[in-house]
Amino acid sequence: MSTTIETVKCLIIGSGPAGYTAAIYAARANMNPVLYQGMQPGGQLTTTNEVENFPGYPDGVTGPEMMMQLQAQAKRFGTDVRDGFATKVDLSGELKKIWINDTIEIHAKTVIISTGATAKYLGIPSEQHYLQMGGGVSACAVCDGFFYRNQEVIIVGAGDSACEEAHYLSHLCKKVTMLVRSEKFRASKIMEERVKNTPNIEILMSTEIDEVLGDGQIVNGVRIVNNKTNEKKEIAVTGVFVAIGHKPNTDIFAGQLTMDETGYLITEGKTSKTNVPGVFACGDVQDKDYRQAITAAGSGCIAALDAERYLASL
Repeated sequence: MSTTIETVKCLIIGSGPAGYTAAIYAARANMNPVLYQGMQPGGQLTTTNEVENFPGYPDGVTGPEMMMQLQAQAKRFGTDVRDGFATKVDLSGELKKIWINDTIEIHAKTVIISTGATAKYLGIPSEQHYLQMGGGVSACAVCDGFFYRNQEVIIVGAGDSACEEAHYLSHLCKKVTMLVRSEKFRASKIMEERVKNTPNIEILMSTEIDEVLGDGQIVNGVRIVNNKTNEKKEIAVTGVFVAIGHKPNTDIFAGQLTMDETGYLITEGKTSKTNVPGVFACGDVQDKDYRQAITAAGSGCIAALDAERYLASL
């Protein structure tokens, strides 16, 4: 299957704040890291228009600009940053085998996994349009809620995360309309009661988004539909938050690395260690609770330090 075999000290699979931070630390430790950027170079943050909550940027920064800066910093210390994505792995031996694009076979002494997680969206063309435009669709209330202060927004979802994000938005926004697709919440009772008891959150059950409305650049409303009566109506909002979950990008590690029931990699305590010695995980691929750029960067640092200590112990 492969045409090339290469042996490396440290292979980093995936980019984003976790991967690039791991690369910076690994490169400075003379681990000569090779980083493959994956399907979405720079990770989820490249779809974020403005980042204002990452320390060190008093005036804010765009997601793509931050990722370019992190990549440049990683390269400055000697990281070999490459295009390509892992298509198959064999983590059973002392040297881990990873195939890139089905053509390059890498044998690595250590592997740092930072493949991230992909937010789930509704799949409506208008939703995808405004998501790409950066004009009013988001999958992260904590990241983007600040931009909708004193405005009216909609959030879609029925689980604990959706309730948590709705409650978070209620402190910033004039009104939050929460759309629950079924007749009941999937959230824990305490989270459900919290949103029900928040005065500026209106909950619409058995309701979905039929269309995201706007002027082509910016969202100015949504058309919703009651999936029991088929009644449709339009609501004026400036922001649409989708909180229907994330899918960790871990399919190729199935059967080899320990995961939870939703596919997130499980790491040991405060470390980045997986169940396979020499294989480490950082960022959103193992963090389903916080999912912030700064926490991903911190876990990337941990992964590189763990990998360095592992190499020193061999």
